[in-house]
Amino acid sequence: MRVLGIETSCDETAAAVVERGDDGRGRILSDVVHSQIAEHAPFGGVVPEIAARAHVDLLDGIVERAMREAGLGFSDLDAIAATAGPGLIGGVIVGLMTAKAIAAMHRLPLVAVNHLEGHALTPRLTDDAPFPYLLLLVSGGHTQFVAVEGLGRYRRLGTTIDDALGEAFDKTAKMLGLPYPGGPQVEKRAAAGDPARFDLPRPLMRRDSLDFSFSGLKTAVRLAAEAEQPLSEQTIADLCASFQAAVTDVVRFKAELALKRFKAETGVTAPLLVTAGGVAANKGIAAALAAAAGKLGGRVVVPPGRLCTDNGAMIAWAGAERLAAGCEDGMNAQARPRWPLDETAAPRLGSGQWGAKA
Repeated sequence: MRVLGIETSCDETAAAVVERGDDGRGRILSDVVHSQIAEHAPFGGVVPEIAARAHVDLLDGIVERAMREAGLGFSDLDAIAATAGPGLIGGVIVGLMTAKAIAAMHRLPLVAVNHLEGHALTPRLTDDAPFPYLLLLVSGGHTQFVAVEGLGRYRRLGTTIDDALGEAFDKTAKMLGLPYPGGPQVEKRAAAGDPARFDLPRPLMRRDSLDFSFSGLKTAVRLAAEAEQPLSEQTIADLCASFQAAVTDVVRFKAELALKRFKAETGVTAPLLVTAGGVAANKGIAAALAAAAGKLGGRVVVPPGRLCTDNGAMIAWAGAERLAAGCEDGMNAQARPRWPLDETAAPRLGSGQWGAKA
């Protein structure tokens, strides 16, 4: 089974072709990603209108390149998969409408993929991970623990009640005058800093809850920075190190709690903890997660960095998995700005006509 996947939910324009064998194993035939960092860097963050226009300009060429690198024509495909949400709605519409046009033109099935499901299923593509496993999704828009019990069976165990961890990294970087994207910059500066210089809070660490909160930590960084004006390079490094230490402590504590709960609820003795999203590339957080899993007899799986951030391969793979299970969408599939993995869980950040926010 060969599936073309299209991803345009934020500021990466991506397309890939993935092959799923009869044994259920996957192989990436092509994977093309164009990052829009340069376009958004002057604004210190992603501008939705700029992102959508860039997708319009770039997507046809990205799809063409993905097909060429895979050495295939559209007649060689079994389906088209595209992110249908959640994400910046302008970009989601561009990708989904392109996928619909290709599917209609070549009479191919269409699979509308939840972007978060793409992240959730990536370890089955890269590491042949068996169900069930525990997913920690850490990105600019999401921070949540999810029990991945099977295809389409996702149970949220905890989520952020305010900012996502990636957002906290980026806003901390912006407050300290570091360039965009901020997460890697904070990690880099932290390596030269003193993590004990600033006593920053560890939000929700004393509660028996798997929810996260990072807005208070972000405020504490701002207040500490204001008290130290003008900021020296060493002070910036120390603030980054203190922020990184606080985040790492919180993630380690929550991961241990989540793994204990996951073991008790599933009966799995050697739990698998999967991390996905851009923040999964942070080495300090990765080490904390490995320590938590090792303490409880489990192990951590982190897909290659290129597949942790947004990409077309994860969408193609999720489409292949769903198609193999008999799931197919019609041309009336809608773009959705909000689309939680666990649609039965009560929203933490409220909801509206478009559904739960988180």
